[in-house]
Amino acid sequence: MPRSYSTPGLRLAAGAAEPREAVRDLQRDLRMLGYLAAGIDGVFGKGTEDAIRALQYDLLHNSGKGPDGQAPVAMRDYNRGRVTSPDGILEEKLAAILEEMIEDERFGKVPESADPAAENQKIRRGLAEMKPGLVPAPFLISILKQESGLRHFNEDGFVVVGLDRNASGKPAVTSRGFGVGQYTLFHHPPSQSEIADFVLDPLANVQKAARKLLDKFERFVNGNTPGTRADDRQAEFGRGPLRRCKYEPADPRYMTACRQGLAGVSRVDIRSGVTKLYDGASRCYEPSKSHVRTEYLGVPARNEIGCDWPYAARRYNGGGLDSYHYQTQVLLRVAGG
Repeated sequence: MPRSYSTPGLRLAAGAAEPREAVRDLQRDLRMLGYLAAGIDGVFGKGTEDAIRALQYDLLHNSGKGPDGQAPVAMRDYNRGRVTSPDGILEEKLAAILEEMIEDERFGKVPESADPAAENQKIRRGLAEMKPGLVPAPFLISILKQESGLRHFNEDGFVVVGLDRNASGKPAVTSRGFGVGQYTLFHHPPSQSEIADFVLDPLANVQKAARKLLDKFERFVNGNTPGTRADDRQAEFGRGPLRRCKYEPADPRYMTACRQGLAGVSRVDIRSGVTKLYDGASRCYEPSKSHVRTEYLGVPARNEIGCDWPYAARRYNGGGLDSYHYQTQVLLRVAGG
C-alpha cells in the first residue's frame, strides 16, 4: 500500500518546509520498524533525521547477525544498491524500501494498541500474579519504573522502545529494549516469535524481566569468572554464598519486606569525583552520557543490606559506571516505595 511520503518527487529532510502529514506517516512507520522511540508530531527534526540515518546505515551494513542471534532477515538485503550513504534524507528509493519492509511478514514490527492505558494496567496484574519468591517484587518494580516508568505502551500507542546508540562515530542503533522491562535485543529486526514471546504482551514482558533479574542474581553476582562476578559484591562480601533474603523462606517477609529492610540501614551521600564505586575501586562516581546526575543523597548503604539483590539489580543494567548509577537509583526507589 503506497504511503503518503512515497509521492513521486517528494523529498523530506530536516529544516525543509515538508508536508506535515507525510512526515507524520513517515514517523509512524519509523516507529513501527524500530528506528524512532517517540515523536510522531509531523515535524522533521533531529530525532527523525537520526532515525533515517540509522535505517540507512543498517541498509548498508546490517547482516542481521547479533551477539544474541540471527534476525529473520538481513536489513542490507532490502537495499539492492538504492541507498549509498546515511545522509538522513528520505527520497523515493528509500520510501520504496520502507514499503517493502512494512509489507514483509518476516520483519517483526513494534506492536500498536488502540488503548495503551488499558494495556498498561495489565502490568500490575502481572506483578500480582508472579510466582512468590521468584524475585523480590520491590526490586523488580523499581527496575520496571526505572526502565519504562512502569509502562509497556507509550502514549502514541506503540510499545515502549529504548534505542541504544553506542557505536562511536556511527549513526547505528546498536540495541533495542522493548516494553516495560526493556528486554534487550542486539539483532534487528526481531522475529515474529520474539514479538509474540515478550514484545506484544505486557504480562509476558514482566515475566521475562523477572527471569532476567533472577538470571543476573544466580549467574552474574558470584560467578567463577571476572565477567560473572560483581566487583562491588566481591569487595563487600567476598565469595560467600549468595544471599536471597535476610528472612527465612517461611517468614511472610521473605523477599517482600525490602523497603522495611532498607529502612534499618545507614544512609550515604554519593558525590561526583569523590565517592568510590566501592571500597578499593579505582573509579569514582561521575556523570556519564546516560546519567548526568552528579549527586545522590541518602542512599541506603549497600554493604549493610542483608541480600544480594542490589548487585543483581546493577547487573540487570550490565556493567561499568552506568550500572552503578542505575543501582543507586534502584536502591532509592526501593527505599522510597
